Amino acid sequence: MSEVATLILPGLGDSGPEHWQTYWERMDPSCRRVHQAEWDAPRCVDWAAVLDTTVAALDGEAVLVTHSSSCALVAHWARTAAPEHLARIRGALLVAPSDPEAPVYPPEPTGFAPVPMERLPFPTIVVASTDDEYVTLDQARAYAHAWGSEFVNAGALGHINSASGLGEWPFGYALLQRLRAGPAARPG
Repeated sequence: MSEVATLILPGLGDSGPEHWQTYWERMDPSCRRVHQAEWDAPRCVDWAAVLDTTVAALDGEAVLVTHSSSCALVAHWARTAAPEHLARIRGALLVAPSDPEAPVYPPEPTGFAPVPMERLPFPTIVVASTDDEYVTLDQARAYAHAWGSEFVNAGALGHINSASGLGEWPFGYALLQRLRAGPAARPG
């Protein structure tokens, strides 16, 4: 079987050059970004279709590395994806899940709310910050509980994005390595 791919799923606006997701792409050849046609006013269904096409084209398994709105994207995609596509996902690192029902969430994206609160069919880790303006720690913990995820409180890191100044973010990369090394996920 081929190497486990790492699919980078940025949130709204894509991830710029100083975002930890971009650092990971530069330092790790197994990391590749899933490019969306619309980053600023996306429809969740369109993002899910691109993710599904990407997963369908894989030669082997993948770990998903999401940020912000892409956490909700994965929850929506998992509800409708074919079992053989879900079986290709070894795990997902769900970082800084934003709350699309919160007042600060931008109005342009559509279809991300309500976030599905159902167990995900592969191992997941939710990483949240104590001072994220786009989700409360309690809401992030509720997502983790509903999704069957391990919950990691990363401390005061804001939205865990470029503004957080994390560079290569070794702490998060170690969590990715755990998911990569874990047993292959199977639907069920």
